[in-house]
Amino acid sequence: MLSFVAQRVLKGVIVLLAIIVLNFFLIRLAPGDPAVVMAGEAGASDQVFVQQLREKFGLDKPLPEQLLIYVKGIATLDLGFSFRQQAPVAKLIAERLPATLLLTLTAFAISLVLGVLFGTFAARFAGTFLDTGITIFALIFYAMPIFWVALMGILLFSVTFDWLPSFGYETVGANLTGFAHIVDVAKHLIMPAMTLGLFFMATYTRMTRASMLEVKRLDFVKTARAKGLSDALIQRRHVLRNALLPVVTLAGVHAGTLIGGAVITETVFAWPGIGRLMYDALLQRDYNLLLGVFVTCSVMVLIFNLITDLVYRLVDPRIEFAA
Repeated sequence: MLSFVAQRVLKGVIVLLAIIVLNFFLIRLAPGDPAVVMAGEAGASDQVFVQQLREKFGLDKPLPEQLLIYVKGIATLDLGFSFRQQAPVAKLIAERLPATLLLTLTAFAISLVLGVLFGTFAARFAGTFLDTGITIFALIFYAMPIFWVALMGILLFSVTFDWLPSFGYETVGANLTGFAHIVDVAKHLIMPAMTLGLFFMATYTRMTRASMLEVKRLDFVKTARAKGLSDALIQRRHVLRNALLPVVTLAGVHAGTLIGGAVITETVFAWPGIGRLMYDALLQRDYNLLLGVFVTCSVMVLIFNLITDLVYRLVDPRIEFAA
């Protein structure tokens, strides 16, 4: 297993380097000059001041030289300096990353648990009203835009019933500590996590149902029934376990992309995560900050893909580690 992990890490480094180079040139191809934007906001649009800004932030150097400097910095864990925020990129991301991880991992857990649970029931009672109801429920949340679900959640649970806070990470000015602070953050987390989780829950529900129905038709399941095993035992130990592999594959892909894909949810609920940070950096032409967020998200995707490969072995011990 150690050899497998080492080879995957080596391949991950190569993939990460390719992603860095690709993102670097793609961002530079985007229209707009950060120096001109900053000069305009400062009220000084003369070319001398703009050129001074380019020299200050290294934007006057050739692109290959800028790329080399940036890659050398990443090799030393230096993601650069945000010329718009006037702070190191690593510091800005470190401040926002915990909030994003809390939101996305909670939403991921909600979607996976509910999706597998509902999918199991739908497959167990296939063709019944329960199956139809679960299918309709899943399709509704899959079809509805995330921002609309978020706004309806705020309108219902915050404005109408006043059960949950409508925005933010914690109550501003409350200065809560200890368990009271944990409860406060949890209340703020419920709506954004459910909004993000319900969309992916629908995908896992459909995937689990389809996979279980396919496995139930295989010969080893028929053999288990012929041996007299109970239906509950067959569903749990034979059908569900073998049906989880495609769900694990899809979950591994979603787990990584959720890190940088919660822009809409973080914007609607004013959640202080890196998704919103990435969106602001894009509008402000903050190249270093935008690249730093991309690198962080890419690393998260590679880590979750590695974890997914390791989970395969736990789900099905017959799978061998191979490079």
